[in-house]
Amino acid sequence: MLEQLYYERNWTMKDMNDIHLCQPDSRKSCGACCGLYNYRDSSRESLVKRLRTRTELFHEIVRRKNDLKTFSEKTKKIEDREKIYEVIYCCEFLGFLDHEEKRVGCLLHPLQNRDTDLRGASFYGKELCDGHLCPSYHYLSQEEKLTLIEIMDDWHLYGLCITDIDLVKEYFRLLCDGIGDKMDTDKFCSGTLRETMSRFFSLKTSWPFRSPEANRFGKYWFDGSQYMISHIDYENLGCARSRFDRIFMSLTSRFKNREELRAGEEIIGKNIDEFVDRYRKKY
Repeated sequence: MLEQLYYERNWTMKDMNDIHLCQPDSRKSCGACCGLYNYRDSSRESLVKRLRTRTELFHEIVRRKNDLKTFSEKTKKIEDREKIYEVIYCCEFLGFLDHEEKRVGCLLHPLQNRDTDLRGASFYGKELCDGHLCPSYHYLSQEEKLTLIEIMDDWHLYGLCITDIDLVKEYFRLLCDGIGDKMDTDKFCSGTLRETMSRFFSLKTSWPFRSPEANRFGKYWFDGSQYMISHIDYENLGCARSRFDRIFMSLTSRFKNREELRAGEEIIGKNIDEFVDRYRKKY
């Protein structure tokens, strides 16, 4: 379920009238719609190994359309297929598109196969893959999309963040409230402001209060074919709902006590204060 448009021209951020979040540039991409993060072990190390093996196997086995079935069967046989959410399909044709392993994407796409479109062999088929646009495409603003694309270079982290609408919108809302101005990609991505934002989004994989539960993904808790929102029990912690609640849930937080909650608030608060201070000094 990934809209595959791979860019061979050099686009500048302001030239992009229609942003395709899955393949925004040559530095990174997102494979979330193909089930990339739906494996029980979706750590960067695990996914790199999985994607690398698939890509090598694809180029070794596939010479004609008839070879795709062989590839699919062999890949499913050698891989750990344990998923977080059973309803979401994990496509075996998702791999690395470049030798530098900067971009993940569809190995069946025509731009990967000398203009031959092989997507009909996939679970979702050519038409659905070609026409699908993820929720983030519709719900994130132009400035939010452009800013996130500009400050991120890692495919693993980019995919986790660009698909987390709550995390992106809440963080940028807090920044705009702090500076008392609307969001401007050119200003936000300049100098040390870019570094401050990059450090915040890196919390998606380095958050110290992340729940160890394997069936958690962002604010969601999965039970086979059903999912629920995992709320933070502030009453049990003996305090009111945090102003960073949306961010905490997106970071898959679980606080053992009030002290951990306050420590989490300090991490987020310091990052926002740093951005606001740097922005005011610069502009």
